[in-house]
Amino acid sequence: MQHAVGSPLPPPHQPGQGPAASWSPAAHLPGARHPGTQQGPAVVPPAPGYTGPPPSGPVPPAPPQHVPPAPETTGHVPLPPAEPVGAPAATIAPDPSATTLAVLLIGPAGAGKTSVAKYWADHRRVPTAHISLDDVREWVRSGFADPQSGWNDNSEAQYRLARRTCGFAARNFLANGISCILDDAVFPDRPVVGLGGWKRHVGPGLLPVVLLPGLDVVLERNAERTGNRRLTDEEVARIHGRMAGWYGSGLPIIDNSQLDVPQTAHVLDDVLARSIASPPNW
Repeated sequence: MQHAVGSPLPPPHQPGQGPAASWSPAAHLPGARHPGTQQGPAVVPPAPGYTGPPPSGPVPPAPPQHVPPAPETTGHVPLPPAEPVGAPAATIAPDPSATTLAVLLIGPAGAGKTSVAKYWADHRRVPTAHISLDDVREWVRSGFADPQSGWNDNSEAQYRLARRTCGFAARNFLANGISCILDDAVFPDRPVVGLGGWKRHVGPGLLPVVLLPGLDVVLERNAERTGNRRLTDEEVARIHGRMAGWYGSGLPIIDNSQLDVPQTAHVLDDVLARSIASPPNW
């Protein structure tokens, strides 16, 4: 049996014969030295232009040749630099569902920010990521500073770290053509760590929208929460009262007290279309 390439397969082990390990593939290769056979010395080929008698002697080993590595099917993909997002250019009647955007959804606990952000990101015609501040903050497992057990320097530092991490992630997504929506309970009376911080982390092209239903709706939704994301009624009422300061700020506000998640996402598209055409001053 002839083999197209490589060494022939070893013969099967037959009863009464030695183990197959004694089989040597070199014995079956053309030109190989077989035991008990005599071979003459190898002849050195003459150099180019040589006219004398043919030389004799051992053949010098061939110099090693460089074999280029096989190309990899996967590898490092260079990414564009994550620069701050510039302010969007004003257009006429833009379609926000087909535009690369960076959106900041603001609201108190229980306003439905996470549900609306997920739905909005899931139903866009362009790639869109949802970046949840609470999810990033809860990446800290050991040493997690829960603000429900008391607001302190550790919880403040972890919130700042989570916001900065979300901002970096948003810039990287946007630099690669992927829209993003972030959600955070930003207070109007803390502009340095609120909108000012998000503008530093993401850029002036970030479009903030406030989601602010009535207090009774927020209390009802918060009561359905579990774990460390559920707050006391007193805390929810205090946060909701501070969020009311967004009225008169110039930012677009959506009262989704009577709207479900898909309806709120549709209103969000309308608000963003107006924000792109006429960006708010913040």
